Amino acid sequence: MSALVLALAAGAVVGLALGALGGGGSVLAVPALIYLLGFTPAAATTASLIIVTATSITALYAHARAGAVRWRAGALFAAAGLLPAAAAGGAADRLPQPVLTAAFAAVAALAAVRMLRPGPADSGPAVGDRAVAVRPVKVAGTGAGLGALTGLLGVGGGFLTVPALVTVAAFEMRAAVGTSLLVIAANSLASLATRGATTAGIDWALIAPFTGAAILGAWDGKRLAARVGGTRLKRTFAILLLAVAAFMLVDAVA
Repeated sequence: MSALVLALAAGAVVGLALGALGGGGSVLAVPALIYLLGFTPAAATTASLIIVTATSITALYAHARAGAVRWRAGALFAAAGLLPAAAAGGAADRLPQPVLTAAFAAVAALAAVRMLRPGPADSGPAVGDRAVAVRPVKVAGTGAGLGALTGLLGVGGGFLTVPALVTVAAFEMRAAVGTSLLVIAANSLASLATRGATTAGIDWALIAPFTGAAILGAWDGKRLAARVGGTRLKRTFAILLLAVAAFMLVDAVA
């Protein structure tokens, strides 16, 4: 099977997961880039940030049109993560590749466990920048941690950002999903800004179709979730993610 076909297929799966689950699909992008397309871990995390940024901005536009983005609170959350994302992005290519792979495997396992646990239910429609009881210090601390995770491992962190916005910023689920895309896009761009050397070695002939397939797959994922049901999709995806995490961990320590 050609690398182009693999890139299109992997991108479609990543996009489907992002569209159906509102986060977590980007965790599949890094192992797909490493084991299917032959990227090094450092190059894969950089390429993943490109894919995540493009897909998140596209999805953000759709959520913003539906009024499901809280710009002020989301900007505070995102701003706190910009410097940690940039610093972690600059440090990522200096880490030994087995360490980077093992760290990513641990985060993938965490994402899988998080998806297997019952999540908070949607409590209603988002209403612009409606006032909520936001604790700035707690929001900033959480945003900084998620920014560092995005910068280091090249994941959007939607599987952590969404529950963080629900619990820390008291968002309802629909607003949390929409606002998380703003946070993800900002952190990913900040991390990319410090990865100039790694970006120069990216194979755009593979990343461009991968990204395009992910964007298209995200739209189909929303329809798939409506037909199959979010709970079943989450469980299936979580089991797949646990298998990927176990494989990567074995590969890192072998």
